[in-house]
Amino acid sequence: MRRRTFTIGAIATLFVPRIAGAAAPIKATLYKNPQCSCCEGYAAYLRKYGFDVDVKPTDDLDSISQKAGVPENLQGCHTMFVGGYVVDGLVPVDVVQKLLSERPQIAGITLPGMPSGAPGMPGEKTSKFTIYAVTKGGAAPTVYATE
Repeated sequence: MRRRTFTIGAIATLFVPRIAGAAAPIKATLYKNPQCSCCEGYAAYLRKYGFDVDVKPTDDLDSISQKAGVPENLQGCHTMFVGGYVVDGLVPVDVVQKLLSERPQIAGITLPGMPSGAPGMPGEKTSKFTIYAVTKGGAAPTVYATE
């Protein structure tokens, strides 16, 4: 009986780590200005939370953001595509995860500018972040979350 219990336990330990680590990383593509270092910090931040971020430097960031539907006055410092959505700027990971779990009928979300204390940015957070929903079809953006 002890040998059988040991054998079953030994076999189980071979499979448990694979099951526990089976969650596939969330693939994302992040387009950034080649000179921007905060975008690299943001990618590293997302990787800590299970994202597989492919960073692509580009000199055409404005065009990429505009084609994704992000209004010029709401653009962040980079544009990321993840799970069929655009995520523009330094949006906190919990808001990105909310977007991916709720799957709203929008084009994506954006945190305009480069606010102090945002993920990837130096300094302390001085006020709440307002993350906007980028709508489909050109409708005016709405507030998606505050953080």
